[in-house]
Amino acid sequence: MTATDDLEIRGSLPSDESSIKALYPRAFPDEDLLPLVRDLLGHRDSTISLVAIIDSDIVGNIIFTKGHVDSGRQDAALLAPLAVAPEWQRQGIGSALIRAGLRRLREEGVSAVYVLGDPEFYGRLGFSAERSVQTPYPLPSEWADAWQSQRLGDVPAPTVGKLSLPGFWLDPTWWSD
Repeated sequence: MTATDDLEIRGSLPSDESSIKALYPRAFPDEDLLPLVRDLLGHRDSTISLVAIIDSDIVGNIIFTKGHVDSGRQDAALLAPLAVAPEWQRQGIGSALIRAGLRRLREEGVSAVYVLGDPEFYGRLGFSAERSVQTPYPLPSEWADAWQSQRLGDVPAPTVGKLSLPGFWLDPTWWSD
């Protein structure tokens, strides 16, 4: 039996927020993602937050922010952040959260999802390097291959432009090292 056998994934609820906020410092002890997570959870009209649950404990969270690419106003989304409790990492929970989120976004007519992350990990899930759609702020050159995208469904995807996101993503520190 694997962790994903007992895994439940559902949309997060306001009552899950304390567990979600406790998860990020454990998953990322060297990064302070809590200000961003608080902002994202406070704007449920422009985000999709999913939780992974095993034995009634939240062991993972993913948040997608809805936006658009300015060249064509197509619906797009940014995948970030994604956290899995350290004791549950490398057991398919993060991948399951991503797949569930992509299904939901596809059902909502989102044409593309963007992520700034490890190309090896996200490449296994269908993401590839993005060269035409730019981030809200320039990335350090060594991060060029980490900016990736995945097209969803039959909806025409943006081909060029800048990813436009709500204001809480317009802090340049989220886009630099």
